[in-house]
Amino acid sequence: MNAPSDVVSMVRRQKSFRDAVQDSIVVADGAMGTMLYARGIFLNRCFDELNVTNPGLVTEIHKQYLDAGAEVLTTNTFGANRYKLRPHGLDDRVGELNRRGAELARGVARDAAWVAGSVGPVGGQLHPLGPLDPPEVEAAFREQIAGLVAGGADLIALETFHALPEMGAALRAARSASDLPVMASFSFDHNRLTNVGVSPEEAAAFAEIEGADVIGVNCSTGPNDALEIVERMARITRKPIAAQPNAGLPREVQNRLIFLATPEYVAEYARRFIQSGASLVGGCCGTTPEHVKQIRIYVRQLVPMKAATRAGEVVVEEQAARRAPKPPAEKTPLGGKLGKKFVVSVEIDPPRGTDPRKAVEGAVMLRDRGIDAINIADGPRASARMSPLALAVLMQKEGVETIVHFCCRDRNLLSMQADLIGLNAIGLRNVLIITGDPPKMGDYPDATAVFDVDSIGLTRFASRLNVGLDMAGNEVGEPTSLHLGVGANPGAIDLDIEVQRFKLKVEAGAEYCLTQPVYDVRLLADFLARVRPIPIPMLVGILPLQSYRNAEFLHNEVPGMSIPADIRERMRRASDASKERAAGEGIAIAREALKAAKEFPEIKGCYIMPPFGRYAAALEVLEGI
Repeated sequence: MNAPSDVVSMVRRQKSFRDAVQDSIVVADGAMGTMLYARGIFLNRCFDELNVTNPGLVTEIHKQYLDAGAEVLTTNTFGANRYKLRPHGLDDRVGELNRRGAELARGVARDAAWVAGSVGPVGGQLHPLGPLDPPEVEAAFREQIAGLVAGGADLIALETFHALPEMGAALRAARSASDLPVMASFSFDHNRLTNVGVSPEEAAAFAEIEGADVIGVNCSTGPNDALEIVERMARITRKPIAAQPNAGLPREVQNRLIFLATPEYVAEYARRFIQSGASLVGGCCGTTPEHVKQIRIYVRQLVPMKAATRAGEVVVEEQAARRAPKPPAEKTPLGGKLGKKFVVSVEIDPPRGTDPRKAVEGAVMLRDRGIDAINIADGPRASARMSPLALAVLMQKEGVETIVHFCCRDRNLLSMQADLIGLNAIGLRNVLIITGDPPKMGDYPDATAVFDVDSIGLTRFASRLNVGLDMAGNEVGEPTSLHLGVGANPGAIDLDIEVQRFKLKVEAGAEYCLTQPVYDVRLLADFLARVRPIPIPMLVGILPLQSYRNAEFLHNEVPGMSIPADIRERMRRASDASKERAAGEGIAIAREALKAAKEFPEIKGCYIMPPFGRYAAALEVLEGI
């Protein structure tokens, strides 16, 4: 079983930090200062001196962040410049403290994470607004950065800056001291201004002109304010954007400063940062390894790293000799239809209570109207519902063919294997393998997520069962006949990662694919062009919108969903007229998308998700097509 450091090292060895932050999402660590404060280090201490006097404590915090899933470890050197060290009598040890700070982080990160050399402001205004001489300040930054470079930093993180002249001096120093990538991060107040009145737009434009590789916001007030700043910066610059806010504002509790924003709250905002354009997400004051762990979980659901095996995933080497699995046509009726006719599947959610009659009766009605198979979701949006396996058995008794969604979220490896073998035994053999939404999004946010593997790993394991081998490579007897489907999102935030994951799913043994709902067929066309030749049938996802509010919710709050602005505007105009007009417009939009998608030869069917249990809406979409 791979440890988290092993996992991240696979990512780090594949690309440089510059490349990673350009084409994927990078998770940074959280606070160092407040973590040291929580360990009993008083605020009047020089935290940077701990690199020499208590290196074990600093190393322990780095290790906790790495184990939580951080891909960037930030050095304990925020105030290690000659101006900040002088009151402690340490201004002659700048090089030593910074070098040791970088060495401690490097010793933990090794090849498993990038080390960011932390550089904070010097603590005063530059001339002519203040007494500090600009060339001397630039020299102080250069002195500090040289120590970080000597200690093995991979990038320089200029953090919590307020004034443009000081940021300019720091950027020039970083450029003259090394060729490492540089992140320029500003801190803003509730008015979305730095403490000297710089706006997010001014900060982003200035940092880009001065040559920053990454531009962002850190510290500040909390995630909610940081979100607007990210959105405003994203409109100004094409550079990668970083978002590392505090865990809200601190409160004094029993004479200690406590940050009250929960890990789940911070992680939810990490999702919003990414959707708004951020490429690096993490935390600042008050964030802990638990915050980073939750951020990592959210990021993993949205944009899993390329070809990375996540913590807890078991990788089983392929055995040289293996039996050939049955072809899909011999596994299920659906497998025999795919590629020979345009297949239609409709999704039905399991009930929240104990009465399955509406779902079963709806499935029978749809079957009688010519629908080929019923998809049964597995706890969509982490909601608490009847088991999809139980509902599938009830539908199967009525002669309805089902596609059972099989989620990685709720089962450990042993349970997954047991359930897959059980599904095969009772004849539920069309299985759609999905990773699943985090519990924090659903009805029981305190529920524990398992996530031993993601959908790629589970597809690989299920494929092994189809040749008579379990996850450890042991013989299980007669091979299973599971017809294995997977998902894909043509509208993914990072299409490069989505394309790579789709290819990995196919390599792992996927036999058909259902896409996320498609509204902009241009996104589907781009995705198909990137994955051709496509060796498995594709079913395009179609979700009729019910209202403008429904469209906004799906676009902003459901992972993996992206609804173009022009579609949302159509729904807004229709909703302003009436509910009936809005529902009709949603059907019309769905028909347009389906009709356009059918023109692609790779699309062998559709997967309709009727809103709010309105099964008849699926039939309305199909009318005239």
